[in-house]
Amino acid sequence: MAPGRNRGWLLRLVIAFSFAQGAVSMARPAVSYRALALGADERAIGVIAGVYALLPLFAAVPLGRRTDHGRCAPLLPVGVVLIAGGCALSGIAGSLWAMAVWSGVMGLGHLCFVIGAQSLVARQSAPHEQDRNFGHFTIGASLGQLVGPVAAGALIGGQDMAGTSALALLVAGAGAAVAVTSLWRIEDRTAVKSRTEQGDRVPVGRILRARGVPAGIFISLAVLSATDILTAYLPVVGEHRGIAPSVIGLLLSLRAAATIACRLVLTPLLRLLGRAMLLTVTCLLAAVLCAGIALPVPVWALALMLAVLGFCLGVGQPLSMTTVVQAAPDGARSTALALRLTGNRLGQVAAPATAGLVAGVAGVAAPFVMLGALLLLSAGVALRSPERPAGEPGTASGIRRSGAAVGRKEDA
Repeated sequence: MAPGRNRGWLLRLVIAFSFAQGAVSMARPAVSYRALALGADERAIGVIAGVYALLPLFAAVPLGRRTDHGRCAPLLPVGVVLIAGGCALSGIAGSLWAMAVWSGVMGLGHLCFVIGAQSLVARQSAPHEQDRNFGHFTIGASLGQLVGPVAAGALIGGQDMAGTSALALLVAGAGAAVAVTSLWRIEDRTAVKSRTEQGDRVPVGRILRARGVPAGIFISLAVLSATDILTAYLPVVGEHRGIAPSVIGLLLSLRAAATIACRLVLTPLLRLLGRAMLLTVTCLLAAVLCAGIALPVPVWALALMLAVLGFCLGVGQPLSMTTVVQAAPDGARSTALALRLTGNRLGQVAAPATAGLVAGVAGVAAPFVMLGALLLLSAGVALRSPERPAGEPGTASGIRRSGAAVGRKEDA
């Protein structure tokens, strides 16, 4: 199958990612509630959450290396099995150390799935389709992040917190298993060269020195950190301003819905601005909006700010994937994507810890000012990030020069 000819595989991948991400997004709060019911304190909760993010750090680059020198499709079912197993076994675990282990298994499964899926999109998309296809692929993550926490909240509660959280984890495991039904027809039909033809593996240092790779990693880290801290600290802001938890939940759902809407219209936005300028403008606007959340604005204004912020944050992840893929040396694209995911995981560990320190010193609104500064820096990085050579498909100039025919093909 030539890249870009048949997008049925992409739709099936998006559906599978929705179930896998939904399971993880449902399981993570359920793990915390179950750990609390088993007697965990704040420190133990932090350790369990940290194992989810830290354990995959050691596996990301080796998995990326293996994917560069083999097929990526087999990683998808492996990831689903690990996610489903981690969720279900967390639900029946009877000790905190066991919950930490299974949380790490869940994180490793999510990493396997994402590395395999991102590599598949990179390989099976023509260069001018990569931005759009990565945008559509990440819709699966946004759908999962939208539905997962709502489903967890609907199941967890009452007097039997241990029982309801265990039920939520078992349901999450079953939801992850459903992803297999969309994966069975996805094939990686790209040619895999022999190890002799591939030559030596590209050193990590060379990948990180490639112009555009560090920019893509940093932008992705900044955007993901903003999303995580927004999810964690908006309830705290709501508590201080007297905003009901149900309203905060709606505001976070509005942010996720705006992110999905953004990814549906990436192609016309790219035609209008090009990748580097689109990243710059959206990161800059997101920086202003994040800092604005620190102001005591009314709820309707906060809703408007979060809707625009969600739209802006929706740009960073898919376009940073394309930036990294197109900047990476030949034969090291999956490893470069794995390094990007490593940066994301480091951000997931460091950003909340830093936000907690800042909030303890300067108040609960201060982390949003910190995010504003981080996104402002990422806007500067995006402005300096390279486009592909002028006139090639996939760049703003290339798309404009190719005329309306390419546009009609992409919109079909």
